[in-house]
Amino acid sequence: MRCPHCGNFDDKVIESRTLANGEAIRRRRECTCGYRFTSYERIEDKPFMVVKRDGRREPFDRLKIEKGVKRALEKRPVSSMQIESLVNDVEDQAEILGRVSHEINSKKLGDLVLTKIGEMDKVAYVRFASVYRHFENPDEFVREIKKLGTGEEV
Repeated sequence: MRCPHCGNFDDKVIESRTLANGEAIRRRRECTCGYRFTSYERIEDKPFMVVKRDGRREPFDRLKIEKGVKRALEKRPVSSMQIESLVNDVEDQAEILGRVSHEINSKKLGDLVLTKIGEMDKVAYVRFASVYRHFENPDEFVREIKKLGTGEEV
């Protein structure tokens, strides 16, 4: 492993820890120059893809989901740990749904996020739905809110 400080390849592993249910390893390293740094090892699998509405495929990006969820939950009484858990659940379910083909339709992915946000916070649900479903007028907001009130499938 190349030292980020001096560029030398001569280092030693000080500590190793298993992360993410055994799917990754975190290693603390020390270079001969004395600089300490952390490296991560993860099994590289076939990339998981998202099929967009127009047919394009792009790699699954956990950060995009996290960003959208955080935006919807902004100024809501939800902790960072709850957000992290929600994003983990969405990622896990998406990978289960797309296990065979290594891809998921963006609509299914958005619906997964909506379901999880709806379980957590109704205001955030409407915020996320307004962007995800491209609301263009107030009537669409009202319809969505009425669905929440009746418990209708959203």
